[in-house]
Amino acid sequence: MNKKLDVVTFGEPMAMFYANEPGELHKALSFSKGMAGAECNVSVGLSRLGHSVGLVTKLGEDNFGHFITDTLNKENIDTSNVKFTNEYRTGMLVKSKVLTGDPVVEYFRKNSAASTISLSDFDGDYFASAKHMHVTGIFPAVSKSCHEFALHAVDFMRSQGKTVSFDPNLRPSLWPDTDTMVKAINGLAARANWVFPGISEGKLLTGHDKPEAIADFYLARGVSLVVIKLGPEGAYFKSSDGEGYVPGFKVKEVVDTVGAGDGFAVGVISGLLEQLPLQEAVRRGNAIGAINVMSPGDMDGLPDQEKLQKFMKQ
Repeated sequence: MNKKLDVVTFGEPMAMFYANEPGELHKALSFSKGMAGAECNVSVGLSRLGHSVGLVTKLGEDNFGHFITDTLNKENIDTSNVKFTNEYRTGMLVKSKVLTGDPVVEYFRKNSAASTISLSDFDGDYFASAKHMHVTGIFPAVSKSCHEFALHAVDFMRSQGKTVSFDPNLRPSLWPDTDTMVKAINGLAARANWVFPGISEGKLLTGHDKPEAIADFYLARGVSLVVIKLGPEGAYFKSSDGEGYVPGFKVKEVVDTVGAGDGFAVGVISGLLEQLPLQEAVRRGNAIGAINVMSPGDMDGLPDQEKLQKFMKQ
């Protein structure tokens, strides 16, 4: 029998090379290596806060694949459901360094090992060993079989009485067109308990521009909690128990915006699993999102409990 997990997630981890000096990506000469992938960021963040986490994926039998499992193992993430294949390679990306705004990211992930994940890779016992599952809208966009896997995983976890969180994490370039993306993402969101869209994602997905209306769109479809990320302003939440705005934290210097939303998800999920009041869980989400944008890489800034409490007290 598998050990009990607090959280399980699945997705595509990638090797990441991020430029060490600002400027156009093709002019960068030196890079640092890291691990990327929204689900990896959330896994690392939750593990650092003391939660037991398992990540399900498929990697190439190559140096990038082993670098990723080594990195996950160092972060105390369970990799017993990570499969290796000799037929396909591990995906990778390169990222520019910017002084303002979002970095340029170039992906090399077509026909990657993770894109071949299908229903035959689903291990019900492993998923059932977790209390909660986190899902993003990235993995279902990678391939048809990944989309089927995501739908099955969500339906399975709900049938087992587990909670499911969903972050749309929109990647329009991975979908054939906007309509397909909106339909698929909303189909997954409606199956989840907790949904965490950004305000611009919410506008695109629902056609509403006010946080209250975006929340109502998903609550009407059976979701129990909607938390909308409002950037530096903080977040808005709504559930049957109440609603409210939670202000953001001051950020001294934005180093890298990638991973802020994943940090936010870590805060809210960990807060709810630790049975914090809803408003306090959202406040924690704001705090970790703020901490994460002040560090390079996608997960370098994700705090442990001590660093988090210290930051939140300031």
